[in-house]
Formats: sequence, structure tokens, C-alpha cells
Amino acid sequence: MPEDTVDKPNTVTCTAPVNIAVIKYWGKRDEELILPINSSLSVTLHQDQLKTTTTVASSRSFQEDRIWLNGKEEDINHPRLQSCLREIRRLARKRRSDGDPSVDATTLSHKVHICSVNNFPTAAGLASSAAGFACLVYTLARVFGVEGELSGIARQGSGSACRSMYGGFVQWIMGQRDDGKDSLAQQVEPETHWPELRVLVLVVSIAERKPVGSTSGMQTSVQTSCLLKHRAESVVPGRMEQMIEAVHEKDFSTFAELTMKDSNQFHATCLDTYPPIFYLNSVSRQVISLVHQYNRHYGETRVAYTFDAGPNAVIYTLQEHVAEFIQVVQHFFPPETNGGQFIKGLPVRPAVVSQELKQAIGLEPMPKGISYIISTKAGPGPRVVEDPDQHLLGSDGLPKRDI
Repeated sequence: MPEDTVDKPNTVTCTAPVNIAVIKYWGKRDEELILPINSSLSVTLHQDQLKTTTTVASSRSFQEDRIWLNGKEEDINHPRLQSCLREIRRLARKRRSDGDPSVDATTLSHKVHICSVNNFPTAAGLASSAAGFACLVYTLARVFGVEGELSGIARQGSGSACRSMYGGFVQWIMGQRDDGKDSLAQQVEPETHWPELRVLVLVVSIAERKPVGSTSGMQTSVQTSCLLKHRAESVVPGRMEQMIEAVHEKDFSTFAELTMKDSNQFHATCLDTYPPIFYLNSVSRQVISLVHQYNRHYGETRVAYTFDAGPNAVIYTLQEHVAEFIQVVQHFFPPETNGGQFIKGLPVRPAVVSQELKQAIGLEPMPKGISYIISTKAGPGPRVVEDPDQHLLGSDGLPKRDI
């Protein structure tokens, strides 16, 4: 066999989605295993608009494990990265020792090169670590021939990453066991279940890093917030049941109200943390006011907001209301760019906002408060990219220059 064939890396590329929680995860009962103090539920967003792409190459010629994120080499020894790598390799060795002939024993000792890119701002409250670790685990599993339940491994990289292992509507069951074996993600409904549901991501700060990272923020909340403890024990269990029922029934009014209440309570626990944590800014608060005034004008809940650990608003609504609501956002947050650049993702038809509606909302416009809107919907879980031209690593195992 020619030498270059022997040394050609085994290369796999996959993509994975962002998920946005409607019942929030905040706080861990075990820091190392990333076990949450409450269950949570999210909507997986469509990868056509928001995704992480990861290429993993393994070769006997690689001297060490290496990783590049968004064009820059990073430290491969990050504990959470190592946790995912170790667990995938352990499962691959176990399959081999159990006599599975599909696992090539010689590849188990090979080092890996990992290259990952996001098509959205990193560390700005857009769940980049969830998509990133879900994609990493899914791709590594393909390289090492590991099958079966992977959400428990993704969870050890980033808690919410376990929910990005599935499409549609996904719950992360907190579990009770100390070893975390029952703390797993589970699909509630597939992405095809509620085709009318739409998601609008209002990006209010491009590339602005969070003032307090999620990991340290959670630790402080667990240590100091009485409200967080009450929320986890007395509020979330009932909300999870109601939210799952609302998703099953496609009951938007209940879904929307629970989503907003849970977002508000999450940020209330951040305020109840000592010292307090502020993830929302003046634009975020203006969006909250706008949504409530809009719903009040129509006498029904047509749109809902939720905010993760960052200022960007994620709006849930039904397809029939998208065009008008986006026009309302454009009126009260006049963009710097024209409409074509302001709205990305799924096409949105033009709409006219009545004077009556503008007056009913009655807020002072905030020019340039929102950079752009991503129009999207629920989408599928991780996928393998079959086209080798889409690999982020070249045949030498190094990042291609154009990524």
C-alpha cells in the first residue's frame, strides 16, 4: 500500500445547531460532571441560519491533539474539551474490547486535529458553546465509531450542549444520580411538529463579550441566591410539565407566557445573586416593553421574548405575525443599515404598521439599538457533511486558509 494512503487522515465534518431555552438551566449540583439543579427545555434553531461546523481529522502522523476555533489555535488541554475527548476514546476502546469489528484498534491511539467555526457571534449570549460542544462530540463519535446516547458526553463539555444533540423541542432531564448517568437530553417533539412557529433573534451587540461568564455566574447564584433555590425546587418542575403540554398541543399562548415568565425569573435570580449580575441592557429592556405593549394592543399574546445570559432578545411568534412585528422592531429600533442587511435568514415579506399600533406601543425610538435580526425556525439536530470540499482541515491536517 502506498505510504501517502496509509498516512492520509481519517477526516469527518459535521454541523450542529444552536438551541434557545424556554425553561432555563441556571445552576449546577455538580461542577465537574455539569449536573443541573433543575430540568430545562429548549427549541433547536435551524442550521441554515445558526450553526457550528467542525472537522475532526485523525492520523498516526499527528504528534499531538490540536484544536482551532474560529481561525485561532486554542489550548487543547481545557478540562471540558479533555473530558469529551477522553469519554469518546473510552467508549471506542470499550466497543473494541467488546468485540465490535467495526472499530479499528490501530486508530484508537491516533491523535486528532479539530477545527471549528461558528457562523454567528461567539460569547455574545447566542449559545455558541452549546452548538460547539454538541458538534465536537458528534464529530468525534463519527471518527472513532462510537454510536448511541451522546448527550451525556456533550453535557460534560457545556451543559446546554446536550440539548443541541437533538432537533425540534428538547428537554434536559436533570436526573438524580450522583454519577450523572440519568442527566440526559430527550426530544419532546421533532422540528416538523410545529411548522408555524418562528424565531427572531434580535442581535443587540455584535461581538460584545458577556460581563460575567455563564459558568462563574451560575456558581455565584448557587452560593448566594435564595430565589434560585426556590425556583429549582418549587417553580421549574410544574413549568416543565406545562411547557411540554403546550408544545404537544401547539398552544402558543401558554408557550409564550411560560417562556416570558421563565426568562424574567432567570434574570431575577441574576439580580438576587450577590453581587448582582446584569445580562440585560437598555435595549433588552426596551424590547421587553415593546413586546408587552404589542400584545396588549391586540388583546392576545402574539409574540414572546426570552433572554439567555446576554442582551440579545430571542422572539418566538407564529408565521402570520412575523412580517408586522419585524416592521414594528424596525420602527422603534431604526437600523443603521437598509432593510436587506438588517434582516438575515428566512425571507420576510414587507408589511405596513398602522399609526394606531405605533401610538399604542408609544415608546421612544432607539436608533441603532439592534444591529440585525436573524429570522429562523425550529430545525434538525447534528448532521454529517458528506462533501469533502467542505472539510475545514486540508489533507495535511491543518486548517484551510480560507476558513
